[in-house]
Amino acid sequence: MLIALLGVVGAAHRAGRTRLLARLGAFSERVSGLPPWCALPAAITTGALLVAALGFYWDVATHIDDGRDPGPFANPSHYLIIFGLFGIAVAGYVGLLLGSDDRDRVGVQIRSGWRAPLGAVLLMVCGTIALLGFPLDDVWHRLFGQDVTLWGPTHIQMVGGAALSTLALWVLIAEGIQSRAGTTGEVSPTTRRAFEISVGGAFLIGLSALQAEFDYSVPQFRLLFHPVMLAMASAITLVVARIRVGRGGAIAATLFFIAVRGLISLFVGPGMDHTALHFPLYLVEAILVEVVALRIGVDRALRFGVVAGALIGTVGVAGEWWWSTVWMTMSWSAGLFPEIALALLAAIAGGVLGAVIATALGGGSLERMPRWVAPASGLALVACLAYPLPIATLDGSATIELDDPTASATAATVTLDPPDLADDALWLNVTAWQGGGSVVEPLEPIGEGRYRSVPIPISGEWKALVRLHTGSAIVAVPIYLPADPAIPAEGLPAEANTTRDFVADKQILLREAKDTPQWMSVAGNGALGMIVIVWIAVLAWGLRRMAGDPPPRGTRKVAAAGVVGTGSG
Repeated sequence: MLIALLGVVGAAHRAGRTRLLARLGAFSERVSGLPPWCALPAAITTGALLVAALGFYWDVATHIDDGRDPGPFANPSHYLIIFGLFGIAVAGYVGLLLGSDDRDRVGVQIRSGWRAPLGAVLLMVCGTIALLGFPLDDVWHRLFGQDVTLWGPTHIQMVGGAALSTLALWVLIAEGIQSRAGTTGEVSPTTRRAFEISVGGAFLIGLSALQAEFDYSVPQFRLLFHPVMLAMASAITLVVARIRVGRGGAIAATLFFIAVRGLISLFVGPGMDHTALHFPLYLVEAILVEVVALRIGVDRALRFGVVAGALIGTVGVAGEWWWSTVWMTMSWSAGLFPEIALALLAAIAGGVLGAVIATALGGGSLERMPRWVAPASGLALVACLAYPLPIATLDGSATIELDDPTASATAATVTLDPPDLADDALWLNVTAWQGGGSVVEPLEPIGEGRYRSVPIPISGEWKALVRLHTGSAIVAVPIYLPADPAIPAEGLPAEANTTRDFVADKQILLREAKDTPQWMSVAGNGALGMIVIVWIAVLAWGLRRMAGDPPPRGTRKVAAAGVVGTGSG
């Protein structure tokens, strides 16, 4: 119905039978100072992203606390997600309908007399791909079962589409600013700075979205991912923000991130009475980027990105390590060494990619970079994310002695065999979830191979287990599991004293997964992988088009329209 209505409005607008979009665009132009084909889609995208982000974090918390949904629309947060994703696609569609003017040097020619803003094209691609993930998610669950994990393929499609639409929004805003440069309607420096800071903060929120696997403290993947993803997200975003905004841009974008994520955390946690949502700080990384910019300038963007990335991957990661001990439920441990060095590579590659993006957004006004730089940094980031993917198992068992197996909640003594099984563990904890909340607490050592837990729920719909992550292995021993006829799965009662072998962690956390043929999984992942490849290719094409023809190698940066930060300061 909504799609049909949009089609009717679009046809009427292009035929001149309605001026609704023109009036809304003119109003948005008066408020923002941007051209209507940029101002209205940007406003719609901003609202849609806020709605989608709120729904996303609410949805993840709901699944952690209450388990799977009885249907695709049984969870109220799903409505926020679908309307948010739909809004991103609508924003791109509205930009296409309004059409850009002759001053838009990167506009895409649709037909004679009709040029679409490049940013609107990218928004429509990101929004459509993300929106398609919603029905595909239902199909995926019907084929493979409820995965109850953020990093399911269709979940990544939805989250990734929304996350990267923030980059498409940045392209659209830079495009609009450039088109007004040198005219009586030129966007003021103060307004430009406000736009760039807010979209930079939104980009940081987007690139941090998939870290929710760790923010909610029930990760099903190796802890090494956390510092790698933090380093990557901060290096890319803060390098772009500092080049685009100028002095203080990286810090301002980070403060925007903290404010928005903080408000969402308050809504989801205390507001909706769900598990608390944690998030990275990024302030140390932002300060490092500002210091590098003051010391060596940003004119040579590639050098700036490499140096900033190197500091983020070392000092910045150390700052997040400290923050994990203050704020995160599952703090980082010494077991991350020496593999945490991978975060350094991710940060340097991210800093380089940030320099490439900033150069493109500025219309190629910074120094020219070799053509291999962007794909090389992209491949390096792919390698950094691929390395921690394999998850191993290990041989061992745990004897669990419950203080009171008849109580609704009780403490436990856990004895590992062999006793050194958890030496250098990345985490050893008791986890209980999906019974109306979540409990994630480390086991406290009381002797060689012996540990003591806090009281944990062992009744009702709660699922309670001991989880161990050491090296590349993530394993678990169940304490209590309820019967679940819908899967179907038998219950596992809590016993006063029992010894159980460690098994792959996902065997317990993903009880809902179906036993399907391997070829179906390969085909499904392959199809979704092709969607991601096309989507990334379109974004790369858009940035390349935005960059235009760069100046000769070695020339100094020219103050060009749309580049807010100039010089070295």
